[in-house]
Amino acid sequence: MNLTSRQITILKAIIEEYIDTALPVGSDMLEKKYTLSVSPATIRNEMVLLTKQGFLKKPHTSAGRIPTPMALKYFVKNLLKQDELPVSEEVSVKEQVWDMRHEKDRLIAEATRALASRSNALAFASTEDGTLCHAGAANILDFPEFYDIDLTKTVLALLDRTAFWHSLYQRPIGDDPFYLLLGDEFGDEPYRACGFLYSKFMTADGSGMIGVVGPYRLAYGRLIPMVRYFGDLLTELGR
Repeated sequence: MNLTSRQITILKAIIEEYIDTALPVGSDMLEKKYTLSVSPATIRNEMVLLTKQGFLKKPHTSAGRIPTPMALKYFVKNLLKQDELPVSEEVSVKEQVWDMRHEKDRLIAEATRALASRSNALAFASTEDGTLCHAGAANILDFPEFYDIDLTKTVLALLDRTAFWHSLYQRPIGDDPFYLLLGDEFGDEPYRACGFLYSKFMTADGSGMIGVVGPYRLAYGRLIPMVRYFGDLLTELGR
């Protein structure tokens, strides 16, 4: 679906604002905060068109708009500027897991803890032979989306469902061992507020995946290179 340059600029501003605040975004706020060079009325008209195209949706209790999972996918694929993971952080992570490099299960468990502490999200790792690790479950409570106790219970219940994580592992991801899965792709209402970022890795005993779970407005620019590094590191040390 083709978007005009103005629609892309407006959509990018809405997504960045929503990622930062978790709040619906209105045209007046966009006009004041971002250099869009158009009037609030024009912004509103473009937001209506973006809504009709499936990129935005309107919460029942707000006049503003929030991006849909389709918009987030578009943003990550076409508009996102990824941060570089600092070399100092790469070294720190490697030092944290180095002593476990000869024990696969301990290596994966420690890497999961390291990812949780650095991402401020719920981190998980799973292998094709059934190993399942998670860390940082309390981190999701820092996101307003998880003030909804039913959503939080649903996500935390996944931590005991090995079959669920195995189903993620079986999803095809092409040549790039990195995957972004947004909750609507499950088709189940409880997961539609969630985002899953994970990277596959290889060890001497087989393959696995490591990643994070949070709201679908995750800080992709920061987390994508981080998760990708953890996957690459487990491949490097696990062989």
